[in-house]
Amino acid sequence: MTGVEQTAVDPTRGGAGLKDEQAELSSVTKPQPRRGSALRALVRRPLAVISLLWLAAVGVMSVGADVLAPYGPMSTDLTHVLAGPSGQHWLGTDQLGRDILSRILFGGQGVLLGIVEVTLVCLVTGTVMGVLAGYLGRWVDWAVLRWIEITVALPAILILLLVLAVFPGNRHLAMITLGVLGASGLARVIRAETQRVRTEQYVLAARVSGLGDGQILLRHIVSRLATTIVVQASLMAAAAVGVQAGLSFLGLGVQDPEPSWGGLITQASQVLDRSSWMLVPSGGVIALTMLALALLGDALRDVMVQRWTTAPAPARRRGASDDGAMPVTDEGEDDQAGARNGPPDADSLFSVRGLTVAFGAGDTRSAVVQGVGFHVARGEVLGIVGESGCGKSVTVSAVLGLLAGSAEVHARSCRFDGSELLQLSGRDRHALRGARIGYVSQEPMTALDPTFRVGDVLSEAVRRHHGLDRRAARARAVELLDLVNIPDPQAVLRQYPHQISGGMAQRVAIAIALAGDPELLVADEPTTALDPRVQAEILALLRRLQAERGLSIVLITHDWGVAAQLCARAVVMYAGQVVEQGPVGTLYHSPAHPYTASLLAANPHRALVRTSADGGTTGDLTRLPTIPGTVPAPADWPASCHFQDRCPLAAADCAQRPIPLASVTADHDSRCIHIDRVRELDTEDAS
Repeated sequence: MTGVEQTAVDPTRGGAGLKDEQAELSSVTKPQPRRGSALRALVRRPLAVISLLWLAAVGVMSVGADVLAPYGPMSTDLTHVLAGPSGQHWLGTDQLGRDILSRILFGGQGVLLGIVEVTLVCLVTGTVMGVLAGYLGRWVDWAVLRWIEITVALPAILILLLVLAVFPGNRHLAMITLGVLGASGLARVIRAETQRVRTEQYVLAARVSGLGDGQILLRHIVSRLATTIVVQASLMAAAAVGVQAGLSFLGLGVQDPEPSWGGLITQASQVLDRSSWMLVPSGGVIALTMLALALLGDALRDVMVQRWTTAPAPARRRGASDDGAMPVTDEGEDDQAGARNGPPDADSLFSVRGLTVAFGAGDTRSAVVQGVGFHVARGEVLGIVGESGCGKSVTVSAVLGLLAGSAEVHARSCRFDGSELLQLSGRDRHALRGARIGYVSQEPMTALDPTFRVGDVLSEAVRRHHGLDRRAARARAVELLDLVNIPDPQAVLRQYPHQISGGMAQRVAIAIALAGDPELLVADEPTTALDPRVQAEILALLRRLQAERGLSIVLITHDWGVAAQLCARAVVMYAGQVVEQGPVGTLYHSPAHPYTASLLAANPHRALVRTSADGGTTGDLTRLPTIPGTVPAPADWPASCHFQDRCPLAAADCAQRPIPLASVTADHDSRCIHIDRVRELDTEDAS
């Protein structure tokens, strides 16, 4: 019934996003259409198409220059010297009357060969070194790192000049040398990615299943690095074009009268006082080819990521608005309920009123959070509870300014200590994050850079917020690790993230969040995927920090057991709306919304033991109930009650109009018109 909450903050990109996650859940009951081919996805990107066409044209015309070029590379026409474009010479002629278009095409043959040499050497060398260093570690890692340090310290252009001085005119050796030098940067990136990927659960499962290291590297590691390799290959190919042109310009590459793109630049620079046109085609072909290579690599990376992560958009159901944007619950009703049942904003450290978040534009626009409101008093722990895909993480990410630029965020009020967050500039809101508002992500490893030691990351956060020197920041980092109950903090500071356990990584993430001494801590599923013992330790740690430091905490969770242990009040969210809010004890024992009651009934902590006729227990647990169906995607949300399709109490009046958030008691709100029946349902479940 409940799942792991999403961590991504852009629901329009990737499988971790809200809309994509819900679409994936919906695929359990709805057939998935076949995804389009990579080429089809690529041609939908105008810049990618233009880049691909340009590179294809340059490649075909250069390879077929003997047939397609209008003149030979050495042919002269002394009657047209330094001529501009004409029907006879489409791109004009140089100072000897040679056709510029023909020389560009013949010169492109050497450029293409150089691109292939540099890219192959760079990719093979860099990928092999990076993968072996990241996967095997130990002396291999040490040797590769020393090689990277040496090659990075040496200026590449000086090495190339030395090679050409020893082997004059040997451009093939120069390109191979460039590929080897460029491989050090690729190896560094691949090494870091491999260290991260090798700790993934699917890699560990492959090892346990009996696959050897070679099979794991080829099937699971290298394939995961494909996007990184594509981008690096495109950048290296573009660099090869520029380096070849530069060497020819300096007279160290192809020598005149042999055609080359760099040689054309040299000749154009010599006749600028007589004709500036010659510089346009010779320089333009170099610039456009480098730009096209970079843009095509970026587009290929995006297409590969999209095919791995994006699920097809679900069909809209009746009740959605025609323009694709879901109607938003009256923010005024939610706002009034929140103001009536909560303290004034001046008495709250953090308060939200009528928050709406939408993604997309035009027909694809969807509101994924609708009219959400809640408040957090100073020193209070508030829980936001609900299944994955209900909008919990998106809500806090919108307030903290962590969503992608395509998000539209509107609210009647989002106040932190009296300041309207949504009216602050990006710089001012950034100053609050970390310093006054700490954030603990759902997956602790995402908060730790795999290429840096724990001490480096933690010290950097301390220095950022307190301006301490390195020694003082290091000492403060030790204090923070000790504060979060990490044994031997000095040893942990020297370790990389992949060398520590998940529970220890979560403690480190909490220490980083506390580095700026915040007043509010937002914890997004801080106990997800942790074993019960470690989960209990993390909750005890948060409880102690809240008591000792007076922290206000917003705890995002799908586990009512976690909320009951730590929170004073809770907000229950379903499909982008607040469906119930109030004290945890009240919600736990007297829920006023069928979704809350269903969540509690499915909670293993409330599983009941059957009793025998003599009053003893049979030792047989009752069957744990579940909520039928899944959380619908935003495009499937009706204008009326969002829970009606899964609700055991749904009636005709539930689908007639939007359901407002109304008061049940002075401190308890519910978005349901059958509250009395909910109480009867909960009583039946608990009896």
